[in-house]
Amino acid sequence: MPLSARLRSAWRQRGPLALALWPLSLPYRALAALRRALYRQGVLRSERLPVPVIVVGNVIAGGAGKTPVTLALVRHLRATGWQPGVVSRGYGRAGDGCREVLPASTAAEAGDEPLLIARAAGVPVFVARRRAEAGRALLAAHPATDVIVCDDGLQHLALARDVEICVFNDEGVGNGFLLPAGPLREPWPRAVDAVLHAAPQPPRGTRAPAFRLARQLAPCAIDAQGRQVPLASLRGQPLHAVAAIARPEDFFAMLRARGLTLAHCEALPDHYDFNSWQRLPDKGQTLICTEKDAVKLWPAHPGALAVPLQLGLPPEFFARLDASLSSAP
Repeated sequence: MPLSARLRSAWRQRGPLALALWPLSLPYRALAALRRALYRQGVLRSERLPVPVIVVGNVIAGGAGKTPVTLALVRHLRATGWQPGVVSRGYGRAGDGCREVLPASTAAEAGDEPLLIARAAGVPVFVARRRAEAGRALLAAHPATDVIVCDDGLQHLALARDVEICVFNDEGVGNGFLLPAGPLREPWPRAVDAVLHAAPQPPRGTRAPAFRLARQLAPCAIDAQGRQVPLASLRGQPLHAVAAIARPEDFFAMLRARGLTLAHCEALPDHYDFNSWQRLPDKGQTLICTEKDAVKLWPAHPGALAVPLQLGLPPEFFARLDASLSSAP
């Protein structure tokens, strides 16, 4: 079993491996606490932007569904009269300077998730190592923007925020240990404005208002030209499924649940760049992937089909978000 798979398995319970790694989590806990204290005491300062900021993030390592949540928030904000913009670090891109992400950008320039957001949401997107710098640049270039959504920034305390949303996958907090003994990036519970969770029950210890999110694949895949291909039309065909995400097995399981035949499943490291990737010699197998992977696959493999992930969020969550924004300074 690969090391990453062994760790993820160990993170689900407080077994021998997790307990052996637990002493290594203590310095991590101490550093996290020191960093928070320095911000709380003003030694390190958070920068506040002139518009409300919503931070979407998680406290666990690996995928929790932050980017689909960001897309859902942006669509809701636009539908209710806001003019949102998105900032992100742009993980996996070359360099860490500040730049605008355009639909014609590449994943190497922007990062795969910001590029997906720019193409799918149609709102201004900027990336920078310091998210406040990205926010300033976005507002200067697009002054009509009146709210900013930060994709993956819960631990980025240098950016002040008005609303914090913490997203959990169906594994919750796992064994409750911090890295590397468990999946937590910081101690849980911690104060946030809302929790979104994929499991039937909120993660243990949750004190904030919690809302369950439903995840399913869209009924249609999308090709490189934006044309829709019903998944039902692919039933009975041998498919080559590829996923370079934190939990690729989830994607494969959801494809099978749609009645698709996966002749081959290829799990690659999260944010894999696909520069040296070669598909299987059997060209008769249709290549199917996630939206995040498609922005990197399509330049060399335009025949690949991307399947969007759809989120169902309860109206009560959006009502709370609207109320929080209305009271933001």
